[in-house]
Amino acid sequence: MSPRLAVLAILGAMVIFGANFAVTRLGTQYGLTPGDLAAARFGVAGLLLLPVFVRHDAVTCAGLGWRRGILLAVTGGVVMTLCMNTGLKLAPAVHGAALGPGTVTTVGVLYGVFAARGMPPFLTVLGLVTILAGLATIAIAGSSAGGSNVLLGDLLFFTTGLLWGFYPILLHRWRIGPIVSAAVVAVLSLVYLPVWLAGSVSHLAAVPLWMIILQCFYQGVLNSIVGLWLWGHAVRTLGASRTQLFPPLIPVLGALFAIPVLGEVPGPAQWLGLVLIVGGIVASLFGMRLRRPAEH
Repeated sequence: MSPRLAVLAILGAMVIFGANFAVTRLGTQYGLTPGDLAAARFGVAGLLLLPVFVRHDAVTCAGLGWRRGILLAVTGGVVMTLCMNTGLKLAPAVHGAALGPGTVTTVGVLYGVFAARGMPPFLTVLGLVTILAGLATIAIAGSSAGGSNVLLGDLLFFTTGLLWGFYPILLHRWRIGPIVSAAVVAVLSLVYLPVWLAGSVSHLAAVPLWMIILQCFYQGVLNSIVGLWLWGHAVRTLGASRTQLFPPLIPVLGALFAIPVLGEVPGPAQWLGLVLIVGGIVASLFGMRLRRPAEH
C-alpha cells in the first residue's frame, strides 16, 4: 500500500471511530447498556471472523500463538471496550473523547522516540503539545458537574488509551496482517458473550429493532472489522508512531457527527479545541516527514 493510500486508510478508520461516539450515545438514549453495545460489537464481529480465525489455524490462535493473541485481544478487544463503556457511566463522555485519543498519541510519540533512539523533530513536539492543548480545551469546556466517580471514570479512560495505544505497536512489531489481527481480537472477545447473557437482557424488548440492527452493524462490522482492518493496513505502511498521531481526530469527528445525529453543537471553546487538534496533527505529520524514525 502506498503512503497516500495508507493515510486514506487511517482517515477512514478515524471517521468510523469518531462517528462511533455519536452512534453509541444514540444507542444508550434508546435504552441499550454499555454491556449490550460490547456484546453487539464482538458477538457480530467474532462470528463473522470465526472462519478467518479457523482458516489460519485455531489451534495456534491464527498462527500468532496464544500469548500474543491474548495480548492483542486485551489491547484492542473487549477489555478495552468495557473500560471505555464503564468510564462513560462515571464521567462525561467528552473526557473519554479527550483522554483516550490523547493517551494513544502520547504512547505513539514515546514509542517513536524509543524506536529512533532520539528526540523527535521540534515541529513534531510542538504539534503534540498543540494536540494535548486542544484535547484539554475540549475536556474542560465539556466538564460541568464533577462527582465522586469522575476520577475513576477518567482513570478508566486513561487505561483505555493506554491499551489502545499499544495495539498498533504490537501489530507493527509482530508484523500481523490486518484481517488476522481483527479476527483474533473479535474471536477471543467472544468470551464476553456468556457473561453478558448471564445478566438481565429483558430490557432489549423495549429497544426498537432498527436500533439493535444499527448497533450490530456499526459496532460489529464497521467498528470491529472495517475500522481495525483499515488501521492495520495503515500501520504496516506508515508505522505505529505515525498512525498514532491520528486518533486525536476522533473527538473532532465525533463532535461533527454529533451535530446531525444528536443535535449537539459544540460551543466556542470546543471549536477552539478542535482547531488546535487539527493544527497539531498537521504540524506533527510535517515534523515526521523531516525525519522518518526507524521502527523495528
